[in-house]
Order: sequence, then structure tokens, then C-alpha cells
Amino acid sequence: MSMAMASLRLLARGRHRVRFPAPFAAPGGRVAFLSGAAEEAPQADAPPPPPSPGRKVLESFREEFEIGGRVIAFETGKMARFANGSVVISMDDTHVLSTVAAAKSSEPVRDFLPLTVDYQEKQYAQGVIPTTYMRREGAPKERELLCGRIIDRPIRPLFPRGFYHEVQIMVNVLSSDGKQDPDVMAVNASSAALMLSDIPWNGPIGVIRVGRIDGNFVLNPTVDELGLSDLNLVYACSLDKTLMIDVQAREITERDLQAGMKLAHSEAVKCIDPQIRLTKRAGKEKKEYKISLISDKSYEKIRTLSEAPIEEVFTDSTYSKFERGEALENIAQSVKEKLEEECDEDSLKFLQKAVDTVRKQVIRNRIIERGLRLDGRQLDEVRPLYCESSTYPALHGSALFSRGDTQVLCTVTLGAPGDAQRLDSIVGPPTKRFMLHYSFPPFSINEVGKRGGLNRREVGHGTLAEKALLAVLPPESEFPYTVRVNSEVMASDGSTSMASVCGGSMALMDAGIPVREHVAGVSVGLVSEVDPTTGDISSYRILTDILGLEDHLGDMDFKIAGTRKGITAIQLDIKPAGIPLDIICESLEPARKARNQILDRMDQEISSARAINDGSSPRLATLSFNSDSLRKLLFHKKGIERETGARVSVSDGTVTIVAKTQPIMDKALEKVEFLVGREIEVGKTYKGTVSSIKEYGAFVEFNGGQQGLLHISELSHEPVSKVSDVVSVGQMLSLTCIGQDVRGNIKLSLKATLPHLPKKKDLASKDADCLPSQGVVGWTAVENMPSKNADVEPSIDTPACSTPSVIIRSAADCDAQDGRTDKPSKVAKSSPEKHSKVANSSPEKRSKVTNSSPEKHSKVANSSPEKNSKVANSSPEKRSKVANSSPEKRSKVANSSPKLSKPVKKQQEGSKAAPKKTSGALTDKKNKKEKAKDCASDGPVVIQEQNKTSSSNSGPMKLGDIVTAKVYQIRAYGLVLELSDGVRGMHKFKENESRTFEVGKELPVKCSSFNAKGIPVFSLLD
Repeated sequence: MSMAMASLRLLARGRHRVRFPAPFAAPGGRVAFLSGAAEEAPQADAPPPPPSPGRKVLESFREEFEIGGRVIAFETGKMARFANGSVVISMDDTHVLSTVAAAKSSEPVRDFLPLTVDYQEKQYAQGVIPTTYMRREGAPKERELLCGRIIDRPIRPLFPRGFYHEVQIMVNVLSSDGKQDPDVMAVNASSAALMLSDIPWNGPIGVIRVGRIDGNFVLNPTVDELGLSDLNLVYACSLDKTLMIDVQAREITERDLQAGMKLAHSEAVKCIDPQIRLTKRAGKEKKEYKISLISDKSYEKIRTLSEAPIEEVFTDSTYSKFERGEALENIAQSVKEKLEEECDEDSLKFLQKAVDTVRKQVIRNRIIERGLRLDGRQLDEVRPLYCESSTYPALHGSALFSRGDTQVLCTVTLGAPGDAQRLDSIVGPPTKRFMLHYSFPPFSINEVGKRGGLNRREVGHGTLAEKALLAVLPPESEFPYTVRVNSEVMASDGSTSMASVCGGSMALMDAGIPVREHVAGVSVGLVSEVDPTTGDISSYRILTDILGLEDHLGDMDFKIAGTRKGITAIQLDIKPAGIPLDIICESLEPARKARNQILDRMDQEISSARAINDGSSPRLATLSFNSDSLRKLLFHKKGIERETGARVSVSDGTVTIVAKTQPIMDKALEKVEFLVGREIEVGKTYKGTVSSIKEYGAFVEFNGGQQGLLHISELSHEPVSKVSDVVSVGQMLSLTCIGQDVRGNIKLSLKATLPHLPKKKDLASKDADCLPSQGVVGWTAVENMPSKNADVEPSIDTPACSTPSVIIRSAADCDAQDGRTDKPSKVAKSSPEKHSKVANSSPEKRSKVTNSSPEKHSKVANSSPEKNSKVANSSPEKRSKVANSSPEKRSKVANSSPKLSKPVKKQQEGSKAAPKKTSGALTDKKNKKEKAKDCASDGPVVIQEQNKTSSSNSGPMKLGDIVTAKVYQIRAYGLVLELSDGVRGMHKFKENESRTFEVGKELPVKCSSFNAKGIPVFSLLD
């Protein structure tokens, strides 16, 4: 045990004495690295250091040349050294790498050239991380497919005949300064890479872009210069022939286009010599690949068996496309059977190619020698046309266009600016607001096939038609919609892309888009005969509006689109190794004539844009808000779209709303203005919600949360004593802004949005001998609540009167009235002719006027029955003085609302006396009615008591009285009831009470109470 403990102590002491090697030892016990001699101290057992790597030298070759004042360079040997051929082309700070590789198999696996071109623009080239979820580049974009076609079209015709080995060209943009479009550089780099490789190819080629600014041609223009140019010409050629043309223009004339192409040819050939020099320095020796060609013996045998029946089929112009194809297929099958009988394997191997060559030769001979086409047309004749606009009225725009058997349906869809297509290209604009999508389904040629993703051919044809129509679209400032055109090929027999241009132009006009004029397109073909000794074209024929078979068996497919003023788009594809530029320029004239013929037919169908608000065209509104309002709108954006069905997009301080119909647009605008608000203008009407009610008015929230005051004087054209009688909290109102007060508060008015009541005559006239009645404001419905009987006048008319009115109130109502201390409120003003001064004053002022002269007026109102009767039975002279007094004085008395202090019993007694004495003075009933009409005033509605002799129910109304009343009017919250003696009262609806009443129906009722204004309140009896 003691030995073990001693060993542990020794180990513990030894652990603290561990010494680090020299590089790790440091003063103070800290670990550090030493430098200098301490590191160089050799150790006896250390192995010798490894040899340092050598410096690798990359041998590269570079050729520079200049076009249009810009230096262009080809470089090889530095990048992608394992590729069969690789070249980096540079212009300024834009660098593009092109590589070429071929399959290693010695035997071709297909009977055509399997050439693949992959062009890719990765975002690192412009210093940007992709915005995708995986932050990686995904499937090829449209621009990448189009650039791949630009590379493929001029290169493919230069491969040797019978070379069917797989070849792949891959192009990557290494860096981009955003000034130059890399597509033209990529074609030149691919040409140089093919020249350096061992793949047989009859190049090189030169490619250049030409623009025109202010009438002057510009070589290799920058992206910014292209925005100012009316021409974007991409031209590819060999030393003496044209290989490819791609044009987008703003109605350039044929003459100017010819001048631009000739300039482009002279400048493009400058790219050829540097490639030849680079090939001599770093190119590989061409490898001998096996060429798949049929022997002359086999070809002659097949031609002998098939030429005569094929010519017979082509001679009969009555054949349709599929009938002709079926007849040709039967000929090929009969030849195959004969070769199988002879066991000629070599001929069977190339049977389809040989039969196709025989067909081609028969057609070309008929056209060149005799000028005869397959369907019997002249060389410059256009097929029969059919045009139809508004094919489907439910769509924003639609059109059907047919040329011969080719048929295309074009539709237009309008959207908001936010619906524009986002482009992730390293050059050019970030969005595109006009799109044309071309679709070529298999049923259009009676075949079975799959519908996959983006197709190179569909993308190319759609872009060509899109460029053709883009020239006539209105600018974005005048027409901010995003436009999508869908071209659905219904049947194909040649030139479906040009049919898409024609159908798309008509569909745009049908959608109401203000295009300047129609655009039409036609395809021109070429059939030529080549001298075998020189390789030059000895004879040729230009064909207008070619069929599908003429395109397949011909030499050229020259698609030209434009207006009557000029050309808007061109696409040239050829099959031979180049066509002279003179022949191409000659083809422009027959294309122009055919284009004008098609335009004439299109103008007959639709010649101008329809009104965009017709039919189902969407509505678009653009609003501008400040940053705070935009943040609020973004918060409510989804809610607005969900509630209204409109689409709201926000960009650069501008809000765009798109709705399918005008009601949806109005609803969306109302919602946006309510949530976000707008600039408040005096006189404008706004919708708001009552947030709180005060004695002097109501506060209303409107215009995106702003508060405004709705004063009691602005509630109605009639005086209002209580705000809650007219509005309630949470009620939605339409209000007019009438200004601001001294404190800056917004003043709102409800009566400014209401119609004025019908004018009434003055209460008294010169020959009226009745005393002015004392009025009480009648019971009215709550504002903005519709009446159940819209035809009935929404006011309680005053019955004919010949005596002072008697106000029927309960004692409790009188006490409540006496104890009320209402604050004065303003009432709407009107002209003196229509309203009295007292009617427009506060209730206190009106009460003061009524009670201001106790000797003259208050005594009459509050005196004993005896005194009232004396006044009623006074002499006619005294009454006439009152009747003939000034209108202002009469209106003061007529519209006064005195405070009653007498008990109800005394009032009722006084009311009994007055009718008795008045009835003795007025005996003529007819005169009494006419005078009552003259007594009508424009003041508040009053309830008066009639003569006892005029009704069986005459006399004062008491609590508990059971009478028969007639329904005078149906309101939102109750009924206005009229007794047989003209007295009117009201009945308020109870919860779950039946409301099926008819105007004029008599009901048994019971007087249950009186409201604060003395109006009797009735309850219905079972």
C-alpha cells in the first residue's frame, strides 16, 4: 500500500515538470510560438522537409481585334483545358466562356445531328446571390433558352452533311459589367471553340449587333444605347453568305433595314480573321468521323422505285395535308416491301432519308422549272384568310385567325403592374409587362405527345411574335396594365408564329388596348439550285406564305412581321451553308405586299381598339400615398383583397388596384380610403363611423382613422334637440367635409348629403284669419334608415287648423321639460323667405321669444280658459292685424315652442274652450280648409287638435284612452298613427313584434304614454 502511494506522489510531482518543445515553451509558463533560431534548431530524428511545389505555367493564346471602337479578345489555353475546344471572349469587363465536346463513339447513334447548346447566366457574374429558396440557379430561364437558339441557328448549317455525332456546346458568363449583352459574344466564342476543336465544322462565322439612334447606325451598342435605338439587329454570316438574322425594330423601312444588314455584314467578317489566326496557333487537327451517307447505288434504286408515285401525289393539288402525308407514307411502305424482298439491307438502312431526298428533289424541280406549288397557288399568292374578333366575349380579349389550314386562337389577359414578369437576367430590365406565350400542342398536327415544361421552339416562336407586337403598344405611362397574350395553335400547316402575330394584334384591339395599328406577319421561303462545281446558287424561286412541307423541303424560312409603315420583327433560319445577302434583301418586297394584303383583311374585322370598360375588361386605379399610409395599407392588403376580391399591388410609393368589374373597384377604393385615408378636401364626401356622442354633436372616425366633429346643427335640415335621436355609436354615415374650426378640427356635415325637404307656404297669408299655432317637433326616424314605404312623404303633415294647437303631455313630461338645461346648439341656416329667425335659433332663444311678452303672448299660452276664450272670440279686426302682420312676426309666433308650466288638466280645459268659441266664428267648412292651407309653414311638424264637430274622437287625449287609429306611415322603428280627428301619434316596434302593416289600415290602439315632446305613444290592442 505504501509503495503504491509513493508511486502516485512521484507521478504527481513529475506531471508538473513536463517540458514543452521549443516552439511551445515561453517565459512565465505561458504557451507561445518561437521564431528565429529556436525554430531552426535541427533535431536528430526529424525527417527531411518535402520538396516545395513547382510553379505551373499556363500557356495561353490571345487574339485581339476592334469593332465599333471597342476591343474584343479571344483567349484559349487558360480555362477549361480538358475540353475539346474552349475560348474565353472578353469585351470591357464582360467575359464569356464557351466549351465544345463531342461524343467518343465512332458510330453515329441517330439519323440527324444531335447538337445541344446550353447557355447559362449565373448570378455570381453580376455579384448577386440567387433569390431562390435553395440559393442556386434552377432550370433554364427563357432568356437562356433564347440565347442558346441564337448560338445554334448559325452554327448548325455548317456541320458536314451526314455528320450525326453528338456535339455539346456549353456557354457560361463568367463576369458581366451590365453594359454589353453577352449573347453575341457567346456566338463568336462558340465559333472560335469549334475552330480550335477536332470536330469537323465549316466555319468560322462572325456575329455582330447593330442599332440605330437618331438615324445613325451603332455597332455593338450597349444595353443603355439599345433603349434609345429603334433597331436591334443581330447578324451572323460567313465570309460571303448570310447565316442568321434576328431583328426587333420600331417600324423600320425595308430600305433602311437593307442598309443596316449590309453594314452588319461588312463589320461581322472582322470577327473571322482573329479566329483563323488563333486556330493556327492553338487549334487541333480535325478528326475523321464516320459520315452516314447513302451510297449512290442505293439512292438510285430507291429513287427509281419512288419518284414517279411521289410526283403523282404532288401533282394533285386537291390533297390536304394529312391526305398527302398518308399517300407519301404508303409509297415509302411499298418501296420498303420491295427492298425486303431483295434483302437489300444497305438500302433499307437509309430508306427514310432517301425517300425524303426524293420528295425534296421532286418538289424543287416542279417549283424551279415550272413554278408550280403543292396546293396550286402562285409563287407570291397568300392562302385564304379567316379573321374573327371577340371569339369569347367573357375574356378580356380574343381573336381567331386562320390562313389556309393554319389556325391560331389568341387571348389577352390584363393585369396590374405588379403582375409583370420578373426577369433574373444579368442585363436588361428587371421586369417585363408584355408577354406572349406560344403553345404548340400535339393535337395541332394530329400526333400524340407529352406536354412538358419550357420548349425551345415554343419559347422562340413566342418571343418572335412578342417582339413584333411590342412596337405598337402604348407607353406604360398611358397604359399601365400588364398584358399577357396566349397563342394557342389549333392547327398547324406552316408559319404558326406569324399567325400568332396576326391573331395577337386583333386580340389586343378586342381587349381595348390602344395599339396604333395592326401588325401582320408572313413567312417567305426559298427553293434554290446549286451548281455542284462552284457551290454557288445557279437558280432560285422565292415563295410567299409557305406551307409546312415547303418549309421542311425548302432552303429558307424567312419570317417577317410589321405594319404598313415598316418592319417590327424578323427571324431568318436557313438549311444550306449560307444564302447570299442579295437574295434575302430581294425577299423583303414580296413579304411587304403579302403583309399589306393580310392587314386589309384584318382591318375589315376590327380596325380600332374597343372601349376598355366594355364587357369584362378589368378596371385599374392608381393611387399615391405617403410612407406612413403605405405601411398601413401593406398591413391591411390581404384583408382588402379577401373582402373585396380586387388585387392590390404596392410599388415605389404607388398603389395599384385591379378589379374585374366596376362594383368591385368601387368597393376596393372605398375600403382603401377608409383604412388608409386620403387628402381631405372641403366639399368632398367621406364615409365614417360614429365613435362617440356628446351633447353638442358626435365624433366620427373617417379617412383612415382621422376624427371629425359632426355638430348637432349639421345633423338635419330640421332642428334637432338630441343627437342620439338621429345617430348612434357605430353607425356608418356619409358625411361632407365643410371646413375646419379655429383649432384645426375637421368639421363634418350630414345634412349637406341629405336632400332638402319640399318647400311649404308661409303659415299665414294676408286673407288668413286663424291664429298661428304653436308647433312641436314631430317624431322622425333615425337618419340613413330607409322607410318601408318609399312613396309616402317622410314627414307628418300638419292637419288643417282654425284654432291654436294644444300640446298633449303628461305631468312627468312637463316636469322633465321644466328641469332640462340644454345648452344652445346651432341650427342650419337658410334664407329668411324659407325659415324664420326663431326657427334657426337655439331652443332657449325660441322659448324666450315665446315668453318674452307676458302681457301679449305668454298670457295667451298659459292663461286660464276664460282668457283664452276671450282671445279666440276677439274681433275680426284684431285677428286680421295678426294675420296681416309681417311674415317674420307671424313665423316667430308660428314656430315658437313655449315651455309649458300649467298642469295637464288645465291645459286640457283650455283646449276645450278654444275650439268652442272658434267654431262659432268660422262656419264655412270650405273656407276653413283653404285658410288652413295658407297657415302651413316650413317649420317643425306640429300635432294639432281638431274641432269637436269634425270627429267622433274629438276632445283631449288621456292616458288609457282606447281609440281606432289609421296607419299613416311606416318607419324603420315604428308607425305613425292618425286618429279620425287628425291627431297623430306613434307606436314603437317591440322586439320580435310582427311588422306586417299596410298604410291606411285601421288598428285599435290604447294611449299608453306621452313622449317629452307631447306626442301620444300608442300600444296595439289584440
